[in-house]
Amino acid sequence: MLRFLLLALFLVIAVPAHADDEITILAFGDSLTAGLGVDPQSAFPAKLEAALKTRGHNVRVINAGVSGDTASAGRDRLDWVLTEDVDAVIVELGANDALRGIAPAETRIALAAILETLKQRNLPVLLAGMLAPRNLGPDYAAGYDPIFPDLAASYGAIYYPFFLDGVATRPDLNQADGLHPNPAGVAEIVTRITPSVEELLARVAAK
Repeated sequence: MLRFLLLALFLVIAVPAHADDEITILAFGDSLTAGLGVDPQSAFPAKLEAALKTRGHNVRVINAGVSGDTASAGRDRLDWVLTEDVDAVIVELGANDALRGIAPAETRIALAAILETLKQRNLPVLLAGMLAPRNLGPDYAAGYDPIFPDLAASYGAIYYPFFLDGVATRPDLNQADGLHPNPAGVAEIVTRITPSVEELLARVAAK
């Protein structure tokens, strides 16, 4: 009996309790996160998880994207997807607000509420920015574009300036609607955003 107790004690000492802990990232967004028009394996969360694992990170990326969501809709469902196992959050919302011409002040309030909730939960956040369609005019863009850098600075979130960087307006990287990335476009987004996500992982590790 003593031998078994000693063996058990050795195993507890020899194997750190958190050596193989998996980091869970919640990808919280709209159709750009959900993967509208592509198969699940080609959606942003799945591609990001695969890229991070290739780089040696033990991660799980949850697809919490809902097509059509505005920032306000995301705010209203946040509590439903914030499970106890979530370690960090990527927030990608606001594109539908601009497409619908929602007042930038409304978008700002909703995103601020999301970031406030995540701050209260002590969850590291990466905020993915958006840019207003220029056909809405300079006044709309002047009210909309600064929302993301302003809120990232206010809440201490990692800021990725434009989620569709390198992909927007490129026919070869988008589906026929010109709005949603095709699998190659998703891969390009993942390549560009991965360093910022690794910064997010570093914040989780530093907690």
